[in-house]
Amino acid sequence: MKITNPATGQVIREVAEAGREEVARAHDRARRAQPAWAARPYEERASAIRRFRDLLVARRDDLARTLTLEMGKPISQSRRELEATPGRIDFFLETTPAVVGEETVLRREGLEEAIGFEPLGVVANVSAWNYPYFVGSNVFVPALLTGNAVLYKPSEHATLTGLAIGELMRQAGVAEDAFVVVVGGGETGAAVVAQGVPAVFFTGSYATGGRIAAEAGGRLVRLNLELGGKDPVYVADDVEVEAAAASVAEGAFYNSGQSCCAVERVYVQTAVHDRFLEAFVAAVRAYVVGDPMDPRTFIGPLARPAQVAVLERQVEDARARGGRLRLGGRRIERPGWWFEPTVIAGADHSMALMRDETFGPLIGIQPVAGDEEAVRLMNDTPYGLTSGVYSRDRERARRILSRVDTGSAYWNCCDRVSPRLPWSGRGHSGIGCTLGRDGIRAFVQPKAWHLRGPA
Repeated sequence: MKITNPATGQVIREVAEAGREEVARAHDRARRAQPAWAARPYEERASAIRRFRDLLVARRDDLARTLTLEMGKPISQSRRELEATPGRIDFFLETTPAVVGEETVLRREGLEEAIGFEPLGVVANVSAWNYPYFVGSNVFVPALLTGNAVLYKPSEHATLTGLAIGELMRQAGVAEDAFVVVVGGGETGAAVVAQGVPAVFFTGSYATGGRIAAEAGGRLVRLNLELGGKDPVYVADDVEVEAAAASVAEGAFYNSGQSCCAVERVYVQTAVHDRFLEAFVAAVRAYVVGDPMDPRTFIGPLARPAQVAVLERQVEDARARGGRLRLGGRRIERPGWWFEPTVIAGADHSMALMRDETFGPLIGIQPVAGDEEAVRLMNDTPYGLTSGVYSRDRERARRILSRVDTGSAYWNCCDRVSPRLPWSGRGHSGIGCTLGRDGIRAFVQPKAWHLRGPA
């Protein structure tokens, strides 16, 4: 398998792709290692994860460079991901014992009732390329802390990063074969899912998630699917226009728009629409597009060459349906996979741009009469990951967001994830949960204890 730099199109390295037999052997190793790993005291498992955390800190620059080379994320954003990941790990370290500790719920007349929590076994983790440290650690850190082994398949677009994570786990003292990395593309991922694991955690597209659900559903395994989004933001008429425009623009274009929670649709109340549009375009025009190794760069290449054509089709469709191209609109003619930061005004829901996932530096802006129309349009999607409202009025924003069917709601912010809050999608955005206390519980199964003393 060839690892290609998306900024240049040049091959960085070739690696062996795991076939079905190799994946099966890796699963068998993890299955055999899991009971001994689970039998270790919690503090031993936590000590290994702390050392892994410390290694991420110590090797930040080298790891960030690898991520930027193989995925194209601007180096400043790669470093920021690595700088923020230890905080997520700290949350899991601090919170896990209380969340999965045994709880006594009744003591009465010689009877005790208690709830215990046991690991699932081997967790299959088919992970993502856009935030491999964030998304990966949301799964493999709590899985390991709660006594599971992990069969980890990084995205083929973040293969070298996945291999680096595996090496750091070994250096940190995670038990041999409790964390096993297999690399490859779609066939390798399918082989991972097909193993006799009790749990599958997948991050990726709705189409692939649907196939995994169909395949794994018949086995009745624990299934967690973190899928795509078509995340809307509504800008109300009482905002400070320039500040709101700058915030929404960053939410739409950070990581070149390649985030499941990136802003993908913007609705602006007509009273401020024209001013907001001009401020938004000005903010996007100021972004530096260029070499992702340059710390000044904000927009880098796309990670996948096929996505360039997707963006071209969405722009062509929007313009054919009356959309006004205010900025960008074309691929950048240079080696690698590049697309101009693009803003379409006059967007509406007849356009693929406002219905289908974009996952790139392209955004549509639509004027709306008021809150009711905004709510209707925000809900006009099969996706349900995040939604945001910009307004000076907190209660107004909460009333609007309470009617929008998404797993996360933002007031005067967007494109934000916290380890303290559950991360979940609705509809085509997935099932299950990571992060927060619920995200830790996703890796254990309860056992009900009925304890009566001798008669």
